[in-house]
Amino acid sequence: MTEPVIITEALTRKFGDFVAVDHVSFEVQPGEVVGYLGPNGSGKTTTIRMLLGLLEPSDGRATVLGFDAFRQSEEVRARAGYMSQKFALYDDLTVWENMEFYGGVYGIRDKARIKSTLSLLGLTGHEPTLTGSLSAGWRQRLALGIALVHQPKLLFLDEPTSGVDPTARRAFWDLIYDLASDGVTVFVTTHYMDEAEYCERVGIMRAGKLLAMDTPGNLKKKVLAGNVWQVAAYPFQTALDILPTLEGVLQAGMAGDTLRAITEQGVTASQLQAALQGKGIEVRSVERAEPTLEDVFLSLAR
Repeated sequence: MTEPVIITEALTRKFGDFVAVDHVSFEVQPGEVVGYLGPNGSGKTTTIRMLLGLLEPSDGRATVLGFDAFRQSEEVRARAGYMSQKFALYDDLTVWENMEFYGGVYGIRDKARIKSTLSLLGLTGHEPTLTGSLSAGWRQRLALGIALVHQPKLLFLDEPTSGVDPTARRAFWDLIYDLASDGVTVFVTTHYMDEAEYCERVGIMRAGKLLAMDTPGNLKKKVLAGNVWQVAAYPFQTALDILPTLEGVLQAGMAGDTLRAITEQGVTASQLQAALQGKGIEVRSVERAEPTLEDVFLSLAR
């Protein structure tokens, strides 16, 4: 049986009295694309920093690529790639010069290796471009190239698509799956609920705790106890206030210009509509909706 690429056992990190990561345990298998989902401040980055040996755990342990993440951190970092939230690029250097500089940090001086990495990311032709003049999406690709230049088998991506447009985000995820198809294991943090749907498995973090970890489909089946509804009702704010108080409604919130409700099994659209109308709400439509990871997160975080 293949050894997991990452193993954490009750991994914990405290800063004084504040518990940033609270007894987190999980495994990541070779070749997986695993998402670590949660709002800012939930402990995602702290987890990655412990896995890379940049922070010492207050309790618990972690092994990465068969090495103790903290005591053998140099071995881990030589074999793993890391793209941080605020990737450090030198704006006054060209694309090529940035790649050459960071490649040298990993001991990579082979120009063919650098060229192949740029080609992989679609950066061929941009070599003489000053990095400071690149758009956010192209800077993101360059930062990924720097994390990949030493051909790691494990890639840590910490909120890599923050601040880029949806088209660039989609293109970036295409690159991630190209890497995974070549055998690279990817551990990626995000606070975009829709983005986590791309992952093979998702861990959901809140306030330092790992609430659940499974495939997106299994999370929706296991966590959501009932049906999801899209409700168009008027007046909107009054309907939003009333909806969660109705019998059988487990959870309710906004979804753009409509309302979203999760109800117990057995509650029908006509029952939901009648209950709202009984409170003086004008109901324009009640339709079944596909569950999302945002629904899962809100259910777990209640």
